[in-house]
Amino acid sequence: MHADRRPLLIGRGRIDAALRGYLCANDFIMVDPPGLQRSPGNETHLHAFATTAIGNDGMGETLYLHTSPEFTMKKLLAAGEKRIASLGHVWRNRERGALHHPEFTMLEWYRAGEDYGVIIDDCLAMLRLAAEAVGSTMLRYKGRECDPFAAAERLSVVEAFARYAGIDLFATMDGAGQTDGEALAAAMIAVGLDVPEDRSWSYLFSRVLVEKVEPNLGIGRVTVLDRYPAAEAALARRAGDDQRVSERFELYACGVELANGFGELTDAAEQRRRFAAEMNEKQRIYNERYPLDEDFLAALELMPEASGVALGFDRLVMLATGAPRIDMVVWAPVVG
Repeated sequence: MHADRRPLLIGRGRIDAALRGYLCANDFIMVDPPGLQRSPGNETHLHAFATTAIGNDGMGETLYLHTSPEFTMKKLLAAGEKRIASLGHVWRNRERGALHHPEFTMLEWYRAGEDYGVIIDDCLAMLRLAAEAVGSTMLRYKGRECDPFAAAERLSVVEAFARYAGIDLFATMDGAGQTDGEALAAAMIAVGLDVPEDRSWSYLFSRVLVEKVEPNLGIGRVTVLDRYPAAEAALARRAGDDQRVSERFELYACGVELANGFGELTDAAEQRRRFAAEMNEKQRIYNERYPLDEDFLAALELMPEASGVALGFDRLVMLATGAPRIDMVVWAPVVG
């Protein structure tokens, strides 16, 4: 099995070196955030691995393996760092499949004082470098192809819902971005889509996105899916020209999401409100919640305007090498 995977793993190493070279050439400092955290992240549908840390006094404290190094990296921005990047392991529970692995490698980087359009440019450059590193001209997955050297398509979420699902997403929210689940359910019924019992706007949004929109993105060329509804961007600031949407984008190739980036929210009170809402929804759906990282919320008060992104390194290696499953490009997959 290892012999079959070895050429892909050698390609992984070449892509690793190419991306590190890009970051170094652009004056990024590589940092190494700890995996153990008091809070693993506060998004509704992200699930963490928990453990108990035993202190010198014999008392236990619940800690979590982080789902992203984001909280630590933003604390470093608050401490004065300007351009930082991390290439390391993160953990997400309840996730395993062709594109998901419970422990995977994430490349995350931040630019203080720079627009998130520059971060998008970074992403596109890295896709080209990954292909070049393994001598490929195309990214491939399940018979789909994407040319990373072609000009990328930039598409707003509202445009994508109209084009691929026939749904006017703005008609399901008010001018401040407040959402209406029943309105979205009615729009789905009107175009012949099944509506589940859970009619919360966020759940219906995710269902339409996954089933009708995502399979059409990044076909032939890279798609930058931009300007997410504010309700679906807990860590992003709102767009200056429209309070219904946020400075959040996702990068797609071959129908696969590769990266998730933001113009970062730095309003601590607003971030606390959003996290509380996310955890209330998590409690409703999964009957669990995670604590807030108070040090992180305090750091936001000092954090400069910044943009950042998390890129699934293993997925990028998959597409650049043409591997069919994520565990084919992981040196030693998690048992199970």
